[in-house]
Order: sequence, then C-alpha cells, then structure tokens
Amino acid sequence: MLKATLRTSGLLLLLWLIFGDLDSGLFHNSRAQEEYSAARNTDSQEQSCFCHLTGVLDDCFCDIESIDVFNNFKIYPLIRQLIERDFFRYYKVNLKRPCPFWPDDGQCAIKDCHVEPCPEVRVHRFLLHAVNTMTEMEACEQAHELGAINSTLSNQSKEAFEDWARHDDAQDNFCELDDETSPDADYVDLLLNPERYTGYKGPSAWRVWNSIYEENCFKPRSVYRPLNPLTPSRVSLFMFALGLCLEKRVFYRLISGLHTSINIHLCAQHLLDEGWGKALWGPNVQEFRRRFDPAETKEEGTRRLKNLYFLFLIELRALFKVAPYFERTFINLYTGNTQEDSITKDLLLQIFNETKGFPMHFDEKSMFAGHKLEAKRLKEEFRLHFKNISRIMDCVGCSKCRLWGKLQTQGLGTALKILFSEMEIKNLPEHSPSKGFQLTRQEIVALLNAFGRLSTSIKELHNFSTLIKEHR
Repeated sequence: MLKATLRTSGLLLLLWLIFGDLDSGLFHNSRAQEEYSAARNTDSQEQSCFCHLTGVLDDCFCDIESIDVFNNFKIYPLIRQLIERDFFRYYKVNLKRPCPFWPDDGQCAIKDCHVEPCPEVRVHRFLLHAVNTMTEMEACEQAHELGAINSTLSNQSKEAFEDWARHDDAQDNFCELDDETSPDADYVDLLLNPERYTGYKGPSAWRVWNSIYEENCFKPRSVYRPLNPLTPSRVSLFMFALGLCLEKRVFYRLISGLHTSINIHLCAQHLLDEGWGKALWGPNVQEFRRRFDPAETKEEGTRRLKNLYFLFLIELRALFKVAPYFERTFINLYTGNTQEDSITKDLLLQIFNETKGFPMHFDEKSMFAGHKLEAKRLKEEFRLHFKNISRIMDCVGCSKCRLWGKLQTQGLGTALKILFSEMEIKNLPEHSPSKGFQLTRQEIVALLNAFGRLSTSIKELHNFSTLIKEHR
C-alpha cells in the first residue's frame, strides 16, 4: 500500500514538473511565471462567473487564458503609458461631417452635435416629479454635458500642431486621408475626453448599430431582423455565423468585438453619482450584466465577449506585422521634443518586442486563400463594407461617442490595411521612405489607441469578474 502511494505521488510530481515547465515556457521572467500561475489557479467560484472566459477561440488556435495573462501583465502596462505620450494623446478628427444616410436627428440632449435642442418643459411639469427623480430637462442637460467635447488646447499646443503638419508634409506619405485636410478637422486631446458613459442612448444610438449589423455585416437572408446583438432575435447570431465562409465570419466577429469593447468601456466608466456638482465614475455591474450575462442576453453575452478577444488577436497580429516599418532608424514619432520622441519610440518598440514573444498569433493567410478571382472579390467586398461602416460613424449623435467611434474604426481599418499589405511591408527599404507602404500620423495614433481600448477592455473584464464574485 505504501509503495503504491509513493509511486502515485512520484508520478504526480513528475507530471507537475513536466507540465509546469511547459506553462512557464510561455513567459520570459520569473515574475510573469508566478503571475501566470496565479491567474490560472483561480478558485472554482471565480471560474463559474460568466465573464471569466476559458477555452480555445473559434477560427484560431489560441486559448483565452493565455491572452488574459499576456495582456494584463505584459501589454496593458506598456500601452497605457504609450497612449499618454504627446504623440498619441492628440487625434485630428472632423466631428462636423453630416450623416450621409439619414437626417442628423440624434438625441435632443446633444445640442452641440447638430441636433434639435432640448424640448422646453413647463414649470408645472417639474413639480410633478418626485424629489429624487431626474426631470426631462435635467436629463437633457446632463447628457449634453457628459457628451460634449472638451476642446481646450494651449497656445503652445496649437503652435506645435503647425510644426507637426510641416514635418508630416515633408514626409513621403502615400495614403493621405481627405478628412485630415478638411478645414473642419481639429486636434482633440484624448486624455481630456475619455471614453465613458455620456447618456447617449435610445432610437438614435440603436439605429447606428442596427445599420452597421443589418446593412454592412455579411449575413444570410434567412436571418430575421433585428440583427443588432443588443436586441432579441429569433435566430442566434452564432448559429448564422457558423454558416458563413471564414472571411465573412471574421468580418462579423470584428464588428461584434468592437461593439463589445465599446460597451465594456461604458460599463466600466459609468456615471455613478453627481453629488455636490462632482461626478463620480466607476464600474456599473448591473449594466454590465444587462449587456453580457447569458441569462439576460439569450446566451449571446459570452460569444460577444469572445469576439472581443478575437478582435484583440487581429490587431495584435497587425502590430506584429508592422513592427519592421517602425524599427527603421529614420522613423520617428515627431512632436518637436527630441527627448519626448525618443521615450515614445522606445515604448512603442517595447510593445512590438512583446508581440514577437506571443506564441499563438492569428494566421491571416487563411483568409482570401481560395480561387484568385473569388478571393479578390471577397477582399474588395470586405473593404467596401468596412468603408461604409466608417461613414456610419458620422451619424452618431454624441460628439464624444462619435470621436471614439471614428478613432476605433480607423484603428481597425489601419490594422486591416497592414494585414493586407504583407508584401509591401516585407519590401520596405531599410534607410529611406517608400511609396509602397506608408502610415499617416492619424493612422498611427488611431491604431495604437484602438488597440489600447481593446487591451483596457480585457483588463476590465478581470475587474468585473472580481466585483461579481465579491457581490455573491
């Protein structure tokens, strides 16, 4: 009996040593190994939380647990520092472009976004409300205030932007976007305008996302309206996605992942209190449950969260592929401050170095790999669908929501541009610019900030998991 026990103990120890080493081999230092082990050995109660995802993602060979650890302990700390640098905190955007698809009739509260003013409310109607009930006018004023853009810029910043423009004009830019040269395009300080709850909701917000899913996501005709994943549907989105080819399924999952990430930001930075004129922002667990709990979403919530991870892998792959472009010595992230520029590029190169150590990248070569004519048609359809979605962002009726929607859409578009330009990137000259592949300042800013938003979303999932566990 004793011998059998010893043999069993020895076998368990051997297995632990073997597979323990395999787990540890994914990371470069002992601290990461310890954090990885701690993350993988959570108790059963946390594992049962609906937002604590596990397993392998569809359409790629990568498990969610590895992404969590890689992001939370390696990428997130670096990307958070990077997007606070001057080069990445200022984004030039045109928020005055009219909606090209329907009249600009967004929520009444967003007066500064070309919408109808808030309706006048008679005095006696205020008196009918209970003391603790927000009136219609107060709700409008609150949403107007929360959704407005803080356009504060110092004279020093404005002078620097002119210097940046002169520098950029001297570069060999190949893909200049028309919107960047518009007289209505202005620089916005992203740190003064964080993505968070603004009160923008209702028919105007729903129509934007419904248009994206209905008209611009590949879907079979058998799927009934509405297709918006935040509304009940007679057919599971997951079930119809299974019937699509890889390229069309990937496109849908990218849009779903973007939608999921935005919703996580709004839940994580929700308006909790406005007492004494000072707003208190923080996580709203109830709102998070409403959007992602399988019991509240007819089992769709978990799939939405998995699509966030899928989008993260796509943009991570794009960063891995574009690294050679930035590793060239003459490429700088110009702000006019040599020391600042050097720190910023060092941070960016650290992120690229981490992407090279990730062992389970998405294989984009599996896309558009069929018959040449069919592959070419699919790629063009893919591009046009995405271009149309970027235009729909001009229909968002809240300035701050439009700002972050346009930035994250451009960031994803830049990632796709990178993945579809593999040969051009491989053929880049080492010591001189090339017209074969170029990224504009705005594409670079959008790409890294959009990836930063995804990294933050995955980090916030861990925070929500902890909060839900504590409230049980």
